[in-house]
Amino acid sequence: MGDQSKFAGVKVLIVEDETFLRELYEELLADEGFDVTVAIDGIDAMEKIAEKDFQLTLLDIMLPRKDGLSVLEDLNNQQKRDRLGKVIMLTNLGQDAIIKRGFDLGADGYLIKSAYTPDQILKEISNFLNK
Repeated sequence: MGDQSKFAGVKVLIVEDETFLRELYEELLADEGFDVTVAIDGIDAMEKIAEKDFQLTLLDIMLPRKDGLSVLEDLNNQQKRDRLGKVIMLTNLGQDAIIKRGFDLGADGYLIKSAYTPDQILKEISNFLNK
């Protein structure tokens, strides 16, 4: 980590209830220099979003207490959607209707969790940020 990453200081919010994945994404992004905040569900996410703005949000759709689509919906209603920066939905296969709804609510893209290795996830995130 000697040289400064191009992601140094980029604020990212990871909203994921599955401990293994949340910790994996957190470590992956922190190692790249991202300023990582994590939330374990939609309510936790709303509290974190109230505290600061993010440049990128990895938002799991299926969450306890408040799902990812509800988070997007609430932020749209409060006109605070921009606090999330670019939104990448984390989803599983076969959730096409949910993904479409996410795009309607302002998501920028999605990743199918089971389909990507950590390296591919980093590449995708990098692509989203460079768009």
